[in-house]
Amino acid sequence: MQADKPQPARRKRKTFDWPTAVLIAIVVSAAAYVFWRDGAARFFDVIWSDADLFVWMLPNVLAGCLIAALVTILLPRDTVSRWVGRDSGLKGILISAGAGIIVPGGPFTIYPIAAAFLGMGADVAAVVTLITSWTTIGMSRALVWELPFLGFDFVLWRWLAALPLAILAGLIVRAIERYWRAGAKP
Repeated sequence: MQADKPQPARRKRKTFDWPTAVLIAIVVSAAAYVFWRDGAARFFDVIWSDADLFVWMLPNVLAGCLIAALVTILLPRDTVSRWVGRDSGLKGILISAGAGIIVPGGPFTIYPIAAAFLGMGADVAAVVTLITSWTTIGMSRALVWELPFLGFDFVLWRWLAALPLAILAGLIVRAIERYWRAGAKP
């Protein structure tokens, strides 16, 4: 039996940080501006509309997080790290591009899965490739919308044009990471 390898260190996250503070400041400023410009009636109309959107989105986000949690249970960390980790090379980027093509669902699914992969030791470049491939190629969108309306030729040409973009995005991120890591060493 293979000896257990040490798990990749998880990045510690703060509960509250500067990007969150900036986002809250922008939201509060925008809300105050709407209240000042359009009055209380419009302000509360916007608040209720946003609350409706939140109530509609919450089950979708929870389902996406549940799927991501199941992915972390089904896929061993060392396998994810080996296939799409920092040392996976071009193979990891190609695997991520292929996975991005076949992952179904919308943003409520892909972003929690991408976060789960990062937490399991996947390389940032591989996750960027996954999301770019899902965004630009996405088989579920092609099968449901593009193929019936635009035909096979269109889908084939779009895929041939878009696949290099996803791979290129991953390679660019990997090169930038390598540059930063090399610059950080004395």
